[in-house]
This record gives sequence, C-alpha cells and structure tokens, in this order.
Amino acid sequence: MKEKMIQMFTKVYGNNNDIRVFFSPGRVNLIGEHTDYNGGNVFPCALSFGTYGAIKLRDDKLVRMYSKNFDDLGVINFNIDNLKNEEKHDWANYPKGVIDILRKHGYDINFGFDMVVFGNIPNGSGLSSSASIELLMGVMIDELFNFNIDRVDLVKLAQEAENKFIGVNCGIMDQFAIGMGRKNSAILLDCNTLNYIYTPIDLTKEVIIIANTNKRRGLADSKYNERRNECETALKELKTKLDITSLGELSEDEFENNKYLIKDDTRVKRARHAVYENQRTLKAVKALQNKDIYKFGKLMNDSHISLKNDYEVTGIELDTLVELALKHEATIGSRMTGAGFGGCTVSIVKRELSEDFIKKVGKGYKELIGYDADFYTANIGNGTREL
Repeated sequence: MKEKMIQMFTKVYGNNNDIRVFFSPGRVNLIGEHTDYNGGNVFPCALSFGTYGAIKLRDDKLVRMYSKNFDDLGVINFNIDNLKNEEKHDWANYPKGVIDILRKHGYDINFGFDMVVFGNIPNGSGLSSSASIELLMGVMIDELFNFNIDRVDLVKLAQEAENKFIGVNCGIMDQFAIGMGRKNSAILLDCNTLNYIYTPIDLTKEVIIIANTNKRRGLADSKYNERRNECETALKELKTKLDITSLGELSEDEFENNKYLIKDDTRVKRARHAVYENQRTLKAVKALQNKDIYKFGKLMNDSHISLKNDYEVTGIELDTLVELALKHEATIGSRMTGAGFGGCTVSIVKRELSEDFIKKVGKGYKELIGYDADFYTANIGNGTREL
C-alpha cells in the first residue's frame, strides 16, 4: 500500500522525493454503547482497515490536499495561516481543524505541505472515518515537525478539533481507539477519567465481521441528544437521594433499589440501559481475561436487546442483521455498534464458517429489507502510525 500511495502522490503532484506514508485505522466498539456520556466504560478496538496518507513538506505556506475518495473535488488548496471551516472544502475540514487546534495550543506549524489520502472505511457507516483522518493528520504533523506530542494529548487535540472546528459534540472514544489501538487487543476505557487497560483478544478460531446496513443514520443526531437529556434527567432524580455523579457509578442492585426515584417509565428504561450496559462491559472484559469467548458473545447479544428495548436506538435494519446473525451456527455474538438507527453491526463468528455466514445473512437481509448490506472481515490492528 505504501508504494501505491507514493504513486498516487506522484500522479497528483508530479514529485516523489522525500514522501512519507502513514496509516490511521477505523475503529469498532465491541461492547459498551451509549455509556461514554453516562460515566461508563467502552471497549473499542482499532481495525485493520482505515485511512492512508502520503505527505511532503513545502517551503511556503500553501497546503494542497487530495482524496481519492472524493476525486470530483480535485485538489483543495488553502493557506496555513488562513484556517476556516469552509463547506466547499468538505472532507478537508477535518485535517484542517487538527492543524488549527495544534496551532492554537502553541505548536509552530509554519510550512505548508502536499498530501494525498485514500480510505477504505465505508462512509457514513459509523466506523469513524472522521476520527481516522483527524489522527492521521495529527500524527503526520507530529512526525514531520518533530513535536513529540504525548499520544493521549494528541487524541484529546483531535477530539477538540471535531468539537470546536467541525462543531460536532463527539465523545473521546473514537479518537482514543484509533490513536491508541494495539494489535489483537481491545481497550477498556473509562471516558471520564481516561483510565484504560488493554485486553488481549485471541481470535485464532474466530473472526470479527462488520455488517453495514447501508441505511444512512438520519435520526441518530436528534435521538442522541434526546437520549442524553433523558439520562441526565434520570441522574438528577437519582441524586435527590444518592451521592453519585454519573449513572456509570451504579451497580445493577443499586439501580433496582432506587429506580423508584425516577418519575417517568421511559427515563427508567434509558437509565437501566446505561447502568446494565456498563456492568456488561466490565463482565465482558473479565470473560475475555478468562478466555471465555462464548460468555463474551452472550453479553454482546444482551447488549443489543437492551439497545433495542430499553434505549430504543436500533431500527428494523440493525435488528434484522442481528436476528439473521443469531440464527446462523457460526455466530458467537452479534450486536449493533455506534449511535444506532443505521450504521453497522459487529459479530464474532467462527472463522471456518465466515464465508457461509456472509452469504446467508446477506441473502436474508436483501430479501427482508430490499437492498444489500455490505460485509467486512476485520482484524484488530495497531493505532495510527508511519508505514
């Protein structure tokens, strides 16, 4: 892939000296959904596919960016001293935002550069193509200018770029998993404290299969804010008696003994998901530490049921994919991943039956939904790095 990126760079800019090539993965969250803003834990991993970039410093202030994925936009040009979020610059606003935030934090980025990008993360799938390109830009700048930025700090700066420059109020999980990923391990991350531990996942006989519903997540943003508000209100009601700062601090028993404080049945369901999902995530990590992949799979299945019935963020497409997966003999566990209302499912499947799984689940989905789902077999890879 490195050679291909250098060839692409040469084709666009006509020069192939001193080109450096980097890779930034996508990510998937294996369990722990809608827990991050409720003071709970998440359990993501970096994937073997993602975003590739080739870059070369210039001796002036011009920045030129080209993406093979947005070929119709051609080469996007701007001055390093004039960083604004411009609609016409589309995808380039994400790396631009990272440069802007780095400069605002005192990093002296005083030269422009030429850059080409190619990504094989499906767009709009919820596997975090935006955080992938943010970390790609951050690591490129860090290496080219020899800043030696601590990786967790760089992760925070990439999140700040999405929050402030792009204007999307995302949590830190995506950037953290992509920047800090480790091969054959997932990361148990407390999104509040940023305490984290790596947990090895031995998938010699199994494989991770990501299925994209190919439904655009039109509802996700509005429902996300709605769910967030419902959980915050439930927390306020619980705090009339309990000394807590987040739903993630509660055990299942503590929740059940105090749920009467929540004055609305819908809010009880939302809070129950947040509490139980956080506990499921901790149990899932323990299951992996005990090398019990079947227990892990059962917890994934329970997570989906909770997201469907208590949090109500799935929808017919995601539910159909999970139901079809669970009918197949290869499946160890399956659930929706991401914000919901479209996007992807993640399944752990027996390796020798994975092709049959894709064929049968794909056929069933098309018959029931009317259009195709896309399937990706993923390995767990390292975080953003130079190739």
